[in-house]
Amino acid sequence: MRPAGRTRIRSVAVLVAGCLTGVAGCGTPDADESGEREDRADRARKVAEAWEGSAAAEAWRTGYHPVEVAVRPPKGGLRGAADERAYQERHFALRGELPAGRPQDGTVRWGEGDSLKRPMPGAADSYQALVAGGGGEGTPLTVTGVERGEMRLATSRGPATVPAWLFRLEGYDAPLRWAAVTPSPLPRSPIARTGGAHQVDRVVAASRDGRAVTVVATHGACDDGAVVEALETRGSVVLSGSVKGRKPGNCTKQAIEQRVTVKLERPVGERVLLDAHTGQPLPYAGPRGPRPR
Repeated sequence: MRPAGRTRIRSVAVLVAGCLTGVAGCGTPDADESGEREDRADRARKVAEAWEGSAAAEAWRTGYHPVEVAVRPPKGGLRGAADERAYQERHFALRGELPAGRPQDGTVRWGEGDSLKRPMPGAADSYQALVAGGGGEGTPLTVTGVERGEMRLATSRGPATVPAWLFRLEGYDAPLRWAAVTPSPLPRSPIARTGGAHQVDRVVAASRDGRAVTVVATHGACDDGAVVEALETRGSVVLSGSVKGRKPGNCTKQAIEQRVTVKLERPVGERVLLDAHTGQPLPYAGPRGPRPR
């Protein structure tokens, strides 16, 4: 069955984040742009069709997959530019000891009695993940203690109540909340991946109304940037990555990561975001939070 939907180019480049090595074909000119566009549209349709009614789709619907940032600053916000900078730079200081050991699995709860148990890292492991890669020269945010609690989080199955670590910060009455349970593994694609396509790597943000998602896509050093096309169906949104303005001639083999915002005809809702190249769901990889295992 051919899913209903249209392929539309919706892209706005907002940030070049870095480079990776080992991507072939950088800078190769388009031999037939219209033909490549049709190939991408055909691939997106095949991915959507493969997912419809598949075991992978069922695993996605029944798993725990967060679709927003899994850490929240204290209620009421951070006070002052110095604290905001420390938070963004992951500049924390620990005063005292954190609870040792690993707790039992935590339970994620949705409405109407649906629930799922998932592994919950210990407080010390969560603190290390919170501060990983951080630091700075200014005044840090000081963690004075931690206790177990809960928080509400948007997921692929709708809003959920999720076990969390509540980090007490010096000078604040409300805690910083960290959604502690580990997301479910991403389902295996029901369709084989393609070769040589430009991949959409991950989702890093979504608009409040769900009508736009920001993803990380790759392009080469000899083109004008990444383009992302979206095929929307009732159960999925398939994102196809490509490049524009490819130039002929020799080019270094590297992939530049670029953020691209894709506007949709209707809110994502509970539809799965799929990468046309791999046929897999795109993980939400915000600035912090546990990752799928």
